[in-house]
Amino acid sequence: MLGHTAHVDTFARDNLPPETLQPDFLLDGFDYPETLNAGYELTDAMVERGFGDNTALVGNGRIRTYKELSDWTNRIAHVLVEDMGVVPGNRVMVRSANNPAMVACWLAATKVGAVVINTMPMLRAIELQKYVEVAEIDFALCDTRLMEEMEDCAAQCPNLKVLAFDGTSNHDAELDRLALEKPVRFGAVATGRDDVALLGFTSGSTGEPKATMHFHRDLMIIADGYAKEILGVTPDDVFVGSPPLAFTFGLGGLALFPLRFGATATLLEQATPLKMVEIIEKYGATVCFTAPTAYRVMLRAMDEGADLSSLRAAVSAGETLPQPVYDDWMSKTGKPMLDGIGATEMLHIFISNRFDDHRPACTGKTVSGYEARVLADDGSEAPRGEIGRLAVRGPTGCRYLRGDRQKGYVIDGWNITGDTFMQDEDGYFHFAARNDDMIVSAGYNIAGPEVEAALLSHEVVAECAVIGTPDEERGHIVQAHIVLAEGAARDDAQVKALQDHVKLTIAPYKYPRSIIFTDALPKTQTGKIQRFKLKEAQPS
Repeated sequence: MLGHTAHVDTFARDNLPPETLQPDFLLDGFDYPETLNAGYELTDAMVERGFGDNTALVGNGRIRTYKELSDWTNRIAHVLVEDMGVVPGNRVMVRSANNPAMVACWLAATKVGAVVINTMPMLRAIELQKYVEVAEIDFALCDTRLMEEMEDCAAQCPNLKVLAFDGTSNHDAELDRLALEKPVRFGAVATGRDDVALLGFTSGSTGEPKATMHFHRDLMIIADGYAKEILGVTPDDVFVGSPPLAFTFGLGGLALFPLRFGATATLLEQATPLKMVEIIEKYGATVCFTAPTAYRVMLRAMDEGADLSSLRAAVSAGETLPQPVYDDWMSKTGKPMLDGIGATEMLHIFISNRFDDHRPACTGKTVSGYEARVLADDGSEAPRGEIGRLAVRGPTGCRYLRGDRQKGYVIDGWNITGDTFMQDEDGYFHFAARNDDMIVSAGYNIAGPEVEAALLSHEVVAECAVIGTPDEERGHIVQAHIVLAEGAARDDAQVKALQDHVKLTIAPYKYPRSIIFTDALPKTQTGKIQRFKLKEAQPS
């Protein structure tokens, strides 16, 4: 039963799935007051607790304390309310790379009771437009350097009001100028603990964006659960990582977790492995969040003399952690790499290894508060040692906005994550595969059908099928099998032209790194493309 709400715009609460279709929520140990505002808890409340002079954010050449972050977000909050007309419950999109200004905009919008949608800088106008339509977004805050696609989106969304901010340290954009004239105090909206605070979009295997809905209490739970229990975060910690803040994995690891405990978040707009190495050496970073592909590069950097000894926690998620990477990290640092698994629907990691309980080629055990089981085909719990579908429940869980996927994701109170796992006799969980055809490349989820649609919009492509193919560096890459129109050249120039076309049509990271031209695609008698036959031809 939902309690107090401060939302004047009730869109989010009105579009929650029926309680009968929601998972069981296990909230023992996570007791919060009926009114709770995550934006306030991570800023003003931290100043009140004595962390005002602690460094909160590092990025783009500047260090900001908790007091500075509190003042900054309060000024922006005034702009949202007084100049843009945002009321509690409105949806506010934030478009930016990972930088302190993006964090400030997210926190300010949360303070005013808005429902925030953080988005990646690589998204194109057509993708942003889908978000606007699904979530009925009326407001957007956008880094000035990314305004072109935002303006193209706004041209197709007449109700969308866009305000630009300067993501660099210059603070010379419309939002910044308005904020400079505002007070540094703002009375955060007394949102309910079960008011929706965040919409996390996930493409799923179809490529169509679906929004997962997360409450203010959920944001606190993943910090007070995983970050406290598994990572043991203290005010002395310095965080670094590569996942975008637009991903819930990145928002947790690079904003929520450090800010909840008075620690420091370092933010990189281009978080390459070598740039992360620089940050670790310069600031003595202690906690790193990234994918195994990045850790491989960091290991090579250590061989060349890089000093990563300050790191006490290396968290790996987003793709399977190969045992050689785990073993190499252990041999070079003497510390375990903490493999874990989470989901946008669950908000963050719910199964993980621990500092004092870890094994290679193993995802670990459930985070406190969560329960997990492996299901056989008939829905019963599979015997230990046998693979099956992973089911999990706990203090967070799946709520799709207007989603017809809810019935498929939540069954009998359990979240069915789409992963295949095995639980061994000792209770440890081991990842086997994804249940669907999602391509996971360097930690990014890429839906094959979306890439196919982009390719098919090019005049030389007659037919195509997209699959994932193994790759040593990225885990998997996108591979496109293409039947060209008659007369089209099959050469390297054509490959590059098609790759560039995809990059201009959808987010560039989704482009096919491998293109194979073929005379025909394998099909069923009814004409359905048999992608599994293309996959069977790939090396394991």
